[in-house]
Amino acid sequence: MEFNIDQLIYWQYDFFKINATLLFSWVVVLLLPAASWLMSRNLTSGPDISRKQALLESVVTVIVDQIEESTRQKAETYLPFIGTLFLFIVVSNVINVVPGVHPPTASLSTTAALAFCVFVAVPVFGIARKGFIPYFRRYIQPTPLMLPFNIIGELSRTLALAIRLFGNIMSGSLIVAILLSLTPLIFPVVMQLFGILIGVIQAYVFAILALVYIASATSIQDRNISSEPSNPNTETT
Repeated sequence: MEFNIDQLIYWQYDFFKINATLLFSWVVVLLLPAASWLMSRNLTSGPDISRKQALLESVVTVIVDQIEESTRQKAETYLPFIGTLFLFIVVSNVINVVPGVHPPTASLSTTAALAFCVFVAVPVFGIARKGFIPYFRRYIQPTPLMLPFNIIGELSRTLALAIRLFGNIMSGSLIVAILLSLTPLIFPVVMQLFGILIGVIQAYVFAILALVYIASATSIQDRNISSEPSNPNTETT
């Protein structure tokens, strides 16, 4: 039984290796656009839509609602990044229900890469919305003496993102593998179903935390996303 899926080598030539983390990350990367293409073909409008279109619209609607509730901003700017992040993680987490498949998120290298994406996205969105100097001014608030502590805070929360996701998924996979070796019937099936639930929850937590970090970097004021009139006195009666 391997505790680290990075050590599961499927093919190697000299120093170049294809391990379980790399292989199943590619599988998820190819699976997501293929599924999106299949589900988005022949889209229609009106009440008579197919089940797959209804499922696709429901997923997008849920993600848009979560983005707007968390950031209090329009979702269009953040939907491509957060949507991709959430879907990649949730598929990576639950893909291990297929026998012989290992979740890429059970590797610290995968979760660290995802956390690094969030680490880079936060200043990118922050600078795009607030500007270069106003964004970096937050690091010297309330006093310039807080600069090293604010930088340490940014790094520590990125590390926490990676460790949290890796720990939960790796431990879940390990428990299922142990139970499967001890009691190969009913109990592992229950644990697999429980693992799917945990995988979806962990993907949701990761995406929400990324949204909170982005919202803290992009918030200028508490601007309501609803389109309120700029001057109520101009309303016509």
